[in-house]
Amino acid sequence: MVSIKLASGIKNIRSFHKRRDFENYRDLVFLLVQKEMKVRYKDKFLGYLWSIASPLASALVYFIAFKIVMKVHVEEYPLVLISGLFPWQWFGNSIGSSPSFFLGNAWIIKKVNFPTILLPLCSILNHLIHYVISIPIVVIFLFVFHRTPTLAWLYGLPALLIIQFLMLYGVSLILATINLFFRDIERLVSIMMQFLFFLTPILYDPEMIPEGYRRLITLNPASPLIISWKELFLEGKVEPTYLLISFLYAVFFLILGFLIHRKLSWRFAEIV
Repeated sequence: MVSIKLASGIKNIRSFHKRRDFENYRDLVFLLVQKEMKVRYKDKFLGYLWSIASPLASALVYFIAFKIVMKVHVEEYPLVLISGLFPWQWFGNSIGSSPSFFLGNAWIIKKVNFPTILLPLCSILNHLIHYVISIPIVVIFLFVFHRTPTLAWLYGLPALLIIQFLMLYGVSLILATINLFFRDIERLVSIMMQFLFFLTPILYDPEMIPEGYRRLITLNPASPLIISWKELFLEGKVEPTYLLISFLYAVFFLILGFLIHRKLSWRFAEIV
């Protein structure tokens, strides 16, 4: 009877500590995300407008270059650009900054004992919040072109947000971890993102890709995701096939990211 009570007491203590750890880590994530948001918008009178200025400016440049100068035959091309550039901004900014997640927070890693997987998590959450608050701009463009959000947004929007979040979190864990051991990853990622941008149907429709190469589009992890976003915004629907492919990519990168991080994280404090 005594041993049973002792075992029960130990179990309760462990459960209590796990609960306290979860609360502490939750508070830490909240504080880090809050810090990132303050850095992004503090002392900026037009903070929100500046945050959406980049994709809007890019859309204007690409509209002039492809629609006016090159005369690309795509209907409602401004809407096509906006629907692709906004989700890409979240994608590109997250991956572009991911190699420096651990290096940029070396002082925390050396002085505080906490799960380092929280650092990429906070950064991706910050970019997620930034993207969510920019979606109203897409809605405004929809109204301008006499379109409205459909009922598919009720399930398509959260599904795509979760899938892209998981994918970016996994990729960020991989790049941030490897960059500690091979510092050239940061420059390589910058170059690769330029290729990935033009290989992803952002500035054009998938139908514009020659039929012989169209089957290769799913080899690019970003393509099914961006296509799904554009279909949701432009057509008010979500293609299950592309959604499934994006989810499988997200699960793959997430598992790989956790495995690589768990394998190498014990050396972080001595390397950063």
